[in-house]
Amino acid sequence: MEENKKIKELKESFIISLEKVENLKDLQELKIYYLGKKGPIKELRELLKKMEVFKRKDFGLRLNDLQQVIIDNLTKKEKDLEELELTKIIEEEKIDITLPKTKLEEGTIHPLTKTIQEIEEIFKSMGYDIVYGPEIESDLYNFEYLNVPKEHPARDMQDSFYITEDYLLRTQTSNAQIRIMLNNQEKTPIRALSPGKVYRRDNDDATHSHQFMQIEGLVVDKDISLAHLKGTLAYLVKRLFGEEREIRFRPSYFPFTEPSLEVDISCFKCGGKGCSICKNSGWIEVLGSGMIHPHVLKVGGYDPDIYTGFAFGLGVERIAMLKYGIFDIRDFYTNDLRFLKQFNKVEGGEEDES
Repeated sequence: MEENKKIKELKESFIISLEKVENLKDLQELKIYYLGKKGPIKELRELLKKMEVFKRKDFGLRLNDLQQVIIDNLTKKEKDLEELELTKIIEEEKIDITLPKTKLEEGTIHPLTKTIQEIEEIFKSMGYDIVYGPEIESDLYNFEYLNVPKEHPARDMQDSFYITEDYLLRTQTSNAQIRIMLNNQEKTPIRALSPGKVYRRDNDDATHSHQFMQIEGLVVDKDISLAHLKGTLAYLVKRLFGEEREIRFRPSYFPFTEPSLEVDISCFKCGGKGCSICKNSGWIEVLGSGMIHPHVLKVGGYDPDIYTGFAFGLGVERIAMLKYGIFDIRDFYTNDLRFLKQFNKVEGGEEDES
C-alpha cells in the first residue's frame, strides 16, 4: 500500500535526521517539524480521515506506532544531550585546586556584639546566669509588675510602641527582672544578666535611636546592700575602661528601685580635669541602678522582709561609644564594612584572620 510506504519512508527519514542532531536547539526544531501542526504526522492524520473505513484501522495503528517511536527517540535523545551538556559544563567549570587561593572578604564581630560578649564574660566570672526576655511584652510585665501602674506619671518617661492595647515592644530589659523571679519556683538566690533590644519612640540622631540595646543585671539574696551594688559596678567599670577609672553615684528615680542611683565614671580622656567629652565636668554618665523596690520583690514571689536585691541597666551603645570612641550611634546600624573592620583587631593591632 502506498500509505504504508509513506510511513516507512517517514520513519527512515526521522532516524537519519535524529542522528545528525548535536544540540538541544536542533532537537527542538526537529520535534516541531515532525510533530507540529504542519508536520508530516499531521498530514498523514488528515489522509487517514479520507481513507476507506476498512483501511483506517490498520493505517491508524501504524501511524500511532510511528508517532510513539518518534516521541520515544526524541525523549531519549534529549536526555542524552542534557547529560552531555552537563558533563561539558562541569569540565569547563572545574576548579583547579592547585591554583593559589583568592583573598575572600571576611566578616567581623560587630562592636555591639563585642561589647555584649565582654560584659557577659565579666559577669559569668562572678557566677551570673545569662537569661533572655521577650521583646514583645505584655503591659503587665513591662510596666505594672515593675511598680508602674496605669496612669502612673513614669509612663510618660518612655514613649512606647504598642502593638495592641495590652502588648507592646518592650521599653526596657527590666521586664526580665519579674520573669526571672517568677520562674524561680524554689525562690533561691538570683544572679542574672539579661541583654537584648528595647524600643522607644524617639527621633534618631547622633545620640538617640528608636531601637537600642540594654543589659539588665539582677541580684536577689539575703542581706544584699548598696555596698554589694557599688562593688559590683566598680569592678565592671574597671574591667571595661581600666583600673584607673573612678565611679560615683548620684540620686535618681526609677519606679522599680528604691533608692535609685545614676552611675558616672571619671572621664577617660581628661582624667577628671574637664574636657569636651565630659562637658567639663570630669564625669561621664554610664548607667542607672538601685535597690529593688519591695513591691517588685513581692510581685516576684520574694518576701521583702527576708530578701533584698539590686538591679542595674546599661545601654550597650553608650558603653561601646565610650569604649571605642564612636560619636554617632547611627554608625552601628549602617553596616558600613569600613567602619566594622576597625573592630576586627586582636591585641597587638593586627587583623584577626581566624
